[in-house]
Amino acid sequence: MDVRTTDDPPGYAFGSPELARSPVSEEDLELLRASVLFTQDDERALRAAGEVLAGQVEDILDLWYGFVGSHPHLVHYFSGPDGQPDGDYLAAVRRRFGRWIVDTCTRPYDRAWLDYANEIALRHHRSKKNVTDGVDSVPQIPLRYLVAFIYPITATIRDFLARGGGDQEEVDRMYHAWFKSVVLQVALWSAPYAGPDW
Repeated sequence: MDVRTTDDPPGYAFGSPELARSPVSEEDLELLRASVLFTQDDERALRAAGEVLAGQVEDILDLWYGFVGSHPHLVHYFSGPDGQPDGDYLAAVRRRFGRWIVDTCTRPYDRAWLDYANEIALRHHRSKKNVTDGVDSVPQIPLRYLVAFIYPITATIRDFLARGGGDQEEVDRMYHAWFKSVVLQVALWSAPYAGPDW
């Protein structure tokens, strides 16, 4: 089945046969899932979160991009040779970032998802950063910022989840499922940085 739609942003390659196969096995993924206590209940909570967040993606991105834009050391990784942020690059990545929010909540965490997680990792690493958008920017985002970004993209999601009208227990379930998923994905994104040590 072709998982792409006409609404897919440029450079979005989920399910593409041209994607490299992730070096992470399904068995390793299961062990990572167990390590972050990610269960089928979390999958259900993420699907519910996806319904709540679907109409709020642009608001979420406004908040996250405001955070990045207010920190010169972060927006630097979207800058051109002149040291100025590349607006087209920021916009292209923003569209895929929005799709990532949806995918995080709605995609099964299977081989196709694992392969696209690998592609996301490579696009942050010097292996493929700048290639997708054909830009001349900083060659790599340091791993430390991928890890550090776990907190802002987790802590800020709670208020958006609460807007769905669920009770505190339901919001907590969705929030913790999101948190586990983000940690899981950053663990996967660390693979090209760590090499064999991963």
